Formats: sequence, structure tokens, C-alpha cells
Amino acid sequence: MKIVLAPDSFKGSLTAAQVCAAMEEGIRRYLPDADIVSAPMADGGEGTVQSLVDATGGTFITEQVHGPLGEPVEARFGILGDGSTAVIEMAAASGLPLVPDDRRDPSRTTTYGTGQLIKAALERGADTIIVGIGGSATNDAGAGMAQALGVTLLDAEGNPLPSGCGGRELANLHRIDLSTMDPRIAQTRFRVACDVDNPLDGERGAAYIYGPQKGADPEMVVQLDAALRTFAEVVKRDLGLDVAHIPGAGAAGGLGAGLMAFCGAKLEPGVDIVLDAIDLAGKSQGADLIITGEGAINYQTAFGKAPSGPVRISRQVGCPNIVIAGGVDLDANQLHEKGFGPLFSICNTAMSLSEAMDTGNAHRMVALCAEEAVRCFCLRG
Repeated sequence: MKIVLAPDSFKGSLTAAQVCAAMEEGIRRYLPDADIVSAPMADGGEGTVQSLVDATGGTFITEQVHGPLGEPVEARFGILGDGSTAVIEMAAASGLPLVPDDRRDPSRTTTYGTGQLIKAALERGADTIIVGIGGSATNDAGAGMAQALGVTLLDAEGNPLPSGCGGRELANLHRIDLSTMDPRIAQTRFRVACDVDNPLDGERGAAYIYGPQKGADPEMVVQLDAALRTFAEVVKRDLGLDVAHIPGAGAAGGLGAGLMAFCGAKLEPGVDIVLDAIDLAGKSQGADLIITGEGAINYQTAFGKAPSGPVRISRQVGCPNIVIAGGVDLDANQLHEKGFGPLFSICNTAMSLSEAMDTGNAHRMVALCAEEAVRCFCLRG
């Protein structure tokens, strides 16, 4: 029997690779000779670097870069097993958790460090760069990133904007000069994991929807939105691209727009990028069963969460799927209408959340649940 294991991480407890290992341990207690293929999953958000490196046998790289407020931070990215694809989570360099609550200020925070990670990936020969853009602290439309990649942003007097500029500096943007940009950018494919459809500006844009959680008061939101509008106008005039209303342009404080404008990036659902990067369809050929899962399963899991990908692949290759989770919401049975197979919770006795998330406990419970789920599968009539 060939069984493909493609779970997401159980956040705060087990990485996706650790979930795979626990599942395999349990399954082999019942099927010691099974052909088990592990393919750790992610959805483009937190944990994507870890999962893709684990799934492809890649390597991790740590760089010291500028954090959101310009202070040095240690940020990690991955080079996948093919040696030519890099995967970056912008939150590693420009994420909200890197800014203390009392210093959150999206008029100042910058994506400069994300640009430094991209440059580090280029230095290591990457010709494809995957960027996950969730969890940002920024509202600079990727201007800081662009500066780190050599783009010159100029005000009306022809003076460069401050290096590592934040969202407020975009109000002074008058001209974009790409002549100084790292030439390798034009030769590199950028795939951006983006699962929101917010435009760059306006009532559904980056400043209004996400600015407040990053520290913006109502007055600052209005100013940041106007600055993003200025950015969009200059990009349209100088670069010939209208980014203002492209779905996803407002993701990560407008970084979606910046990656499209400066790097020619394509915005894609995160789970699709991961499926392609780990070649789950190829690994699942001839499978008798695909097992996926994540920390918590509810009806929203069907809409772009990591398990939705393996479920889709199971339909493509014509095999059943099973879903294992830390917790299963009461509304999750509606997932069966979306092609999800049986849903199993690893919690089989009363316990606190901290007990359930303890790494040792979680490993044992995942292993037991996988064993029992496969027993049920093999006994089906």
C-alpha cells in the first residue's frame, strides 16, 4: 500500500515534518511494509520555509538584515533541494512580531530587510524566488525592499528618499529610477504567496484594512492611504503598470504591489505554490491513500488552507483522503461536500490546550490517530 503524508504543521506544537514522522510511526505499527511518502505541506504563510525545505531536502540560510524599524535582526530563508529556488517569508525580516507593541508605527516600518533577503538569495544563485507575504509590520508598498535591490526613489527636487523609507515617505515620491536596480531581478521568476484580494488603496486597501493592527490611528490611516495612492500614480506613469486595483496589491502593506511593480512578480494562492514546489501530484501517483491535516480543522479549511491542496490532489489522482487534526470544529462535517474524507481529532481524552500542544504528547497522539485511521481505512467494506 502506498500512503502519501501531506500535513501542515500543528502550529505551536509540531512542524509539518514532525507530523509526518509521527504519522509514519503510527502507520508502521499496523502496516510495517507500507510505501510511505512524506511531503510536508504549508499554505504560504508561517512555516512555509520550514515545510518546503523539509519536503525538498533543501538548506536554511540565516542573514543579518534590517528589521522593520531598521534595527538588525537575524532572518532565515531557504534554498530548496533543486538548488535554484529560494523561499522567503517576508515576516522573517519585516514581520509584526519583530516590533514591540509600544513601537508599532506603519508610517516608519520598512520592507528593506525583505529586499536584503531577496538579494542574499540572488547571491546564492536563485533563479526562482518564492515570497510569502503574510504577517507584515509595514505599509510601504515594498519601497524599502526596492531600495535594498538598488531602485532609486526620488522626490520632486530629485533627491533620493531616505534609505529604508516607510509608508509616510511615499507621500514625497515623485519619480522611480530602475537604472540602478540589481540586473538579476529581471532574470528571476518571482512567485508570491498571497491569499487576500485587497487592492492597494481605498476603503478595502492596505492602510484602512490592515493599518490599525500595525499601530495606525485614524489620522495616520488617511495619510498612509493617500501615500499609497501617490505610489500607485508614480508606478503607473514611470513603470507602465496600474497596480492600484489588482487583487492582492494591498497585501502586506502594499508589498504585493511592490513585488509586481519592481520584480514582475505573479501573485498566486499560497497552497498552489507549495503543491507545485513539492510536486505533490507527482509524488501521489499510484497512491492508495493521502493523509493531510493541520492543528485545527473547520469549514474555512476548504478555502486555501494547506489541507485543501492534498484533498484536491487526491481527487486528481483518484484516491481517498483522510484528515487528521488537533481539533475538529462541529461545522467541519460540511467539508465532505468539498471532497474532504473522514476527519479525525488526535484528542481522545479530556486535556488542557497546553497538554495537547506539548510536543511529546502531540507526537504520541498523532501517531495513535494515524494508526487507528489507517486501520479503519483498511477495514472498509
